[in-house]
Amino acid sequence: MTSAVVVGSGPNGLAAAIRLAQAGLEVTVLEAHSRAGGGTRTDDQLTVPGVVHDVCAAFHPTGVASPYFASLDLERHGLRWKWPDVDLAHPLDDGRVALAARDMDVTVASLGRDGARWRRIFDPIVRNFDDLIGEVFQPLAHVPRHPLTLGRFGAKAITPATWQAARFRDEPAKALLTGVAAHKFGTLTGPLGSSVGLMLTGAAHAVGWPVAEGGTEEITRALLAELAAHGGTVRTGVRVRSLSSLVELVGSAPDVVLLDTAPAGVLEIVGDRLPTRVRRALTEYSYGPAAYKVDFAIEGDIPWTNADCLRAGTLHLGGSAKEMVATEAATARGEMPERPFVLMGQQYVIDSQRSQGTVNPIYAYAHVPQGYAGDATEAVIGQVERFAPGFRDRIVAMNTRSPKDWEEYNPNYVGGDISAGANTWQQIAMRPRLALNPYALGVKGVYLCSSATPPGAGVHGMGGFHAAETALARL
Repeated sequence: MTSAVVVGSGPNGLAAAIRLAQAGLEVTVLEAHSRAGGGTRTDDQLTVPGVVHDVCAAFHPTGVASPYFASLDLERHGLRWKWPDVDLAHPLDDGRVALAARDMDVTVASLGRDGARWRRIFDPIVRNFDDLIGEVFQPLAHVPRHPLTLGRFGAKAITPATWQAARFRDEPAKALLTGVAAHKFGTLTGPLGSSVGLMLTGAAHAVGWPVAEGGTEEITRALLAELAAHGGTVRTGVRVRSLSSLVELVGSAPDVVLLDTAPAGVLEIVGDRLPTRVRRALTEYSYGPAAYKVDFAIEGDIPWTNADCLRAGTLHLGGSAKEMVATEAATARGEMPERPFVLMGQQYVIDSQRSQGTVNPIYAYAHVPQGYAGDATEAVIGQVERFAPGFRDRIVAMNTRSPKDWEEYNPNYVGGDISAGANTWQQIAMRPRLALNPYALGVKGVYLCSSATPPGAGVHGMGGFHAAETALARL
């Protein structure tokens, strides 16, 4: 029987393993951590015992939109999605709040005089969302099945985020779109700066930003159950440092190896076997700004100035569009802003089993420079206090994770970059390198399947699926 080893058990690694097992290969997944999951793990011991926190990934528009995940019917393994009343809230200093919801009317109503224009921009994306996802969840170099849909979206996505925000007249719409664009982790004034913002906002209206009931690790559990159903196995606590070590680890040389690692991991594991051109490209691969995460356990709810914030699963705390453009540019330059962009989650408002009595979990991380060695805890708290005075007094316990902590937790998060690579326009268009097939590494039987490949970061498994399809086509 043809054998395969997948190194790394994040959602891409597990998706790749499942696809190979579906095709009849004997599949073993090797994971260095004591638990499978990569960025899709949950912990109930971070703050108050029993209070459930998502460790990294928390909200899953790409998960519910993923064509491959949909084909697996993970719900039959117990995965349940939970949608908030409002997917995203963006509060402003003047007390107003912009809302993004699956119900477009909710968003339009929150944007005042820009509501009609917002609808004109996003209605076409929502109407054609399934076709569009099928295009953008592939490498750039492919023959599109829906060229007009892709072309219309691409004409907007290629522009800077500041250009799209400038189409609105008032601050709520400008800030809402800019805040979603900031998920890019980088400057918003260059080419393709709108791509992430337009896609994730379109997803909010088309499929929502749900959470996994019980925590993000429920996605991992469902994927593990699907892999087991096809005969695949997972071994944890096993660190792979070279291709040659696989013979000892699994008993024989596998026919196929897929690496769910950052390019830095490829360089370590494959090393001199890489062709010179590939090794050079992966050595030059760049990593982006980092996340500084603070998990809070709080008594009761956050005392938001605007009560509509309590309806949201996700919040963006960054102020005006102009302010966010400046702070994202600063972090990309390696400068720590005084008031960084903060992404906050209050998953408990739609999933009460995450709480213990009246003590609730709060998820928050700030965008900070790559490899930032300082303490951003007060900066995170300050951004919450800015829009919810009195938040500090409700904190029962908290846990911090710095860029260094992230890399120790998961070596794929180089310098604290939880996206596994900078989202520069070059690396959005062609990651991890300029190649017709970005999953191939130029070494027979060895492929890259991580978030460093198209379509990039997110809990969707599509990088793993496409890498596995490449491997199967070349057997």
